[in-house]
Amino acid sequence: MSALTRDDRDLLLSRIRDVADYPKPGVMFKDITPLLADPEAFSALTDALAALCEKHGATKVVGLEARGFILAAPAAVRAGVGFIPVRKAGKLPGATLGQAYELEYGTAEIEVHAEDLGAGDRVLVIDDVLATGGTAEASLELIRRAGAQVAGVAVLLELGFLEGRSRLEPSLDGAPLEALVTV
Repeated sequence: MSALTRDDRDLLLSRIRDVADYPKPGVMFKDITPLLADPEAFSALTDALAALCEKHGATKVVGLEARGFILAAPAAVRAGVGFIPVRKAGKLPGATLGQAYELEYGTAEIEVHAEDLGAGDRVLVIDDVLATGGTAEASLELIRRAGAQVAGVAVLLELGFLEGRSRLEPSLDGAPLEALVTV
């Protein structure tokens, strides 16, 4: 069973705006703000993500900073599971676990509160876009280091031409990667 009907997929696609040359020349940015502004489209997206939480037995949802928060929090509420923010380094108070990862132009680090995930948790990672897969890959490492299981990764949009799926596959270790829309 698909998380989206063809009509819902078409609705979501129709609300994702292409912005040429942003943030730099030659890049076609996929802007989801029109989708978020449309209550019918945002609700369809939230329903689809909540269904994936249930399908994969998630007990918690991780949202990746920043747009992942916007998608993951309502999906977690709708699915009746906890929401855990994964933030850029230095943004969370208290004890954290951190994970560095490679970017095309350097490195970055993400963090999660150490006590938010544990051995009994099955965690679905939710983000807006899968591009190169670096942030998602780092989040999977954080989840496992916290002692939790990875239930999978779910994204609104996969940019297939950037091959993030192939980078992420070894880190998934058999867990599913669900893209609602692939371009």
